[in-house]
Amino acid sequence: MPHTLTPAEAWTALREGNDRFVRGEMAHPSQSIERRSELSAEQHPFAVLFGCSDSRVAAEIIFDQGLGDLFVVRTAGHVLDTTVIGSIEYGVSVLGAPLVVVLGHDSCGAVAAATAALTDGQVPAGFVRAVVDRVIPSIVGLVSSGQDVSTIEAAALGHEHVRHTVTMLQGYSVSLAEAVAEGRCAIIGLEYTLADGKVHVAEVVGEV
Repeated sequence: MPHTLTPAEAWTALREGNDRFVRGEMAHPSQSIERRSELSAEQHPFAVLFGCSDSRVAAEIIFDQGLGDLFVVRTAGHVLDTTVIGSIEYGVSVLGAPLVVVLGHDSCGAVAAATAALTDGQVPAGFVRAVVDRVIPSIVGLVSSGQDVSTIEAAALGHEHVRHTVTMLQGYSVSLAEAVAEGRCAIIGLEYTLADGKVHVAEVVGEV
């Protein structure tokens, strides 16, 4: 059956799942034989999760969700491009998810690489550079405010990258902006802490 959750209810489900994960009391929902059979015909995820590809930040695990619950899109450094935005739009416009989550985390290698590129000119080889190039605008925003990148803590840079990603996502996608304006969807930026497993809100667009 399709999910009929509001954006606020979807966020509550994720928040409660993360609480279970942090306590080590996971319910491991939606993983039964019956659930697999049910999903063979269609899917109705209640949230789109756009996050970093980091192996330590697996969405279904840290939010204690199961098969068919989350529509997950991941790139290194949660960097946006047209295919990523299209995938997120698919999750909302076609599958009906009422919530989009942008999930960043501490100790992000992509943010560290972008910082190094700005401070001492260290530019990675190959297509990794494309990832770094897409993170740099988030950091440049802080630089333009008069701050010296070398003096800014990594946590602050990661926080700003999450916020900037949320802003870009809403700005680039007309369909997402319309869904938020109509109350059908909300976008929330979260930061995950590797050591304790907790997520913290960095940015919210819409009603949650």
